[in-house]
Amino acid sequence: MNLAHLLARTARVFPQLNAVTRGEQELWSYAELFRRAAVIAGKLRGVYGLQAGDRVALFMANCPQYLELLYGVWHAGLVAVPINNKLHPREVAFICENSAASLLFVAGTLGGLAGAGGLVGDAGAVAGRAPGLRMLSIDTPEYRRIADGATIDIVPRAPDDLAWLFYTSGTTGQPKGVMLSQRNLLAMSLCYFTDVDQATRADSILYAAPMSHGAGMYNFAHVLVGARHVVPASGGFDVAEILALAQHFGQVSLFAAPTMVLRLVEHVATHGSDCRGIKTIVYGGGPMYLEDIRRALDVLGDRLVQIYGQGESPMTITALARQHLADREHPRYLERIVSVGVAQSVVEVVVADADGQPLPAGVAGEVLVRGETVMQGYWRNPEASAATLRDGWLYTGDVGVLDDDGFLTLKDRSKDVIISGGSNIYPREVEEVLLQHAAVAEVSVIGRPSAEWGEEVVAFVVCRAGLVAPPAELDQLCLQSIARFKRPKNYVFVAALPKNNYGKVLKTELRRHWTS
Repeated sequence: MNLAHLLARTARVFPQLNAVTRGEQELWSYAELFRRAAVIAGKLRGVYGLQAGDRVALFMANCPQYLELLYGVWHAGLVAVPINNKLHPREVAFICENSAASLLFVAGTLGGLAGAGGLVGDAGAVAGRAPGLRMLSIDTPEYRRIADGATIDIVPRAPDDLAWLFYTSGTTGQPKGVMLSQRNLLAMSLCYFTDVDQATRADSILYAAPMSHGAGMYNFAHVLVGARHVVPASGGFDVAEILALAQHFGQVSLFAAPTMVLRLVEHVATHGSDCRGIKTIVYGGGPMYLEDIRRALDVLGDRLVQIYGQGESPMTITALARQHLADREHPRYLERIVSVGVAQSVVEVVVADADGQPLPAGVAGEVLVRGETVMQGYWRNPEASAATLRDGWLYTGDVGVLDDDGFLTLKDRSKDVIISGGSNIYPREVEEVLLQHAAVAEVSVIGRPSAEWGEEVVAFVVCRAGLVAPPAELDQLCLQSIARFKRPKNYVFVAALPKNNYGKVLKTELRRHWTS
């Protein structure tokens, strides 16, 4: 089993179909994409001397070369290590060293990785941290020659051989390398058709979110059916560009973090833009609040699908299907659309107590997952693997509740639960209430130390431009909706919330407000 066979199959069946575009410019057919990947594979094995199982790191913004490199790596029997292009060189160096990568592909010049400074602000310092690492820029003549040469046959791989080494964001410590096998990624891809959406060769998948993460993982399903892969000319998320590309190609699907969805909604609502060219927006990677979901559905229509996953079970824990988001007559509609849906086809999901025992419906506990998409473990980290993978179950660290119909509602990360006076308070339920105020654009709730209660609730609030949210009004909203003890003891008004590269709020940074 080698993922490169997915591309080979489509290249044989639909050789002339357009495979990759940069903006509206068509670059390669499926036959040409396969040929380029096969030549790259030959260079990786012959010129660079890499052997099956060696790691190849990719550190670049979204670009067409990402796809030919991924498939070239797998074609050669190697392991892809995609790295978020916004990371600091110190972080890049750690990942290259930890993964023992043999080769690092970058964009631009080798001397200024991501344009960042610091202790390892150049390629030489990164190489010094990772002995034996070779680097190659996709913008050099050497790379432009890489797809010019002889092809090789696909190197056979076993189902459990490593294919993708994904490094977690590391907000609470050093990133860990999530080991995803050929089998893991194939199972994930088949789930797309059964649980997320029905892709066809008339579709286009648009990469507006990082290809190094979830958005890039959706390439497999679309390669399988011969769909077009559209890389925006900007290489990122530009709402006007996305809408123009959707109009040009039609039947465009994309993966987006909730913050990206909100920007799209705001643009369409403000400018009256036509979004009919968008077929599906799969959102995930963070909480989507009730008021935001309702507005998104009102503005964009029934184009949304939600997925819940982690790097350790990528894109595949649960899914909230289009029909559930569209079923406004269902008696529990509001409860369902703030859930993350039901277990995807190849996994089991339970909510368990501290001893790993399943809890009944309606009782909060840790979300556990097992199945074909769950990682093999953390790279060279047996202690972390043993703590996270127990008796065949992935312990997600997320707190959730299952209802009688199997819909999972996430409360919070277990580390974010606030314990005040012996009672659990889930920040999300407080945030949902505060977002009902017309002046509140964003909010994040944390617990701060309290001598009397252990912890007390604090809300960091971002107001909409030109508007204010008086604390008394926020208090009144809370008192109308949740228990008094859950009401914030303090409101901190800020211009913006600290976020990581994927738009997730960094509550660790907010907590430093009280310790710095």
